[in-house]
Amino acid sequence: MPIDLLTPGDIDEIVAAFAAIGWPGKDRPQYERYVREQSSGDRLILVARTDGGEFAGYLTVKWDAGYAPFREQGIPEVQDLNVLPHLRRHGIASALMDVAEEHEATRSPVAGIGVGLYADYGPAHLMYLARGYRPDGRGITYGGRTCEPGDPVTVDDDLCLMLTRRLR
Repeated sequence: MPIDLLTPGDIDEIVAAFAAIGWPGKDRPQYERYVREQSSGDRLILVARTDGGEFAGYLTVKWDAGYAPFREQGIPEVQDLNVLPHLRRHGIASALMDVAEEHEATRSPVAGIGVGLYADYGPAHLMYLARGYRPDGRGITYGGRTCEPGDPVTVDDDLCLMLTRRLR
């Protein structure tokens, strides 16, 4: 399965694929920003395609993590990993993670990722655990900040458990 860097020519196909399944927030400005951030060296964006050339999914690596403990330790953070639902369970997310971790290992001995906490993220939890990711020990976060006892939070994509894995 081919995995390449995001190019401006990929944007229309990606936006159309997510629009076709009704996923909000996957719009042209997001991917245009990703192209700019990749060009400036702030982010790596990997795009996976099926052997037939169909867009299958992508992930990004933020070199200067949004999560302060990762940023302070120089740990790159995988963000925004998505595989189209009809193409899941074919190893696409794992292949994207393999390539991302190869890139991350050139800059850091540790990789980081945040995983959502509601049921839709169950398969991701299992994949990350199988890959050797473990909680960073700081509890749950909301919007990149550690939650304190009694904090009111919304159960959405911003409620995460942050994980790390030693790469080398």
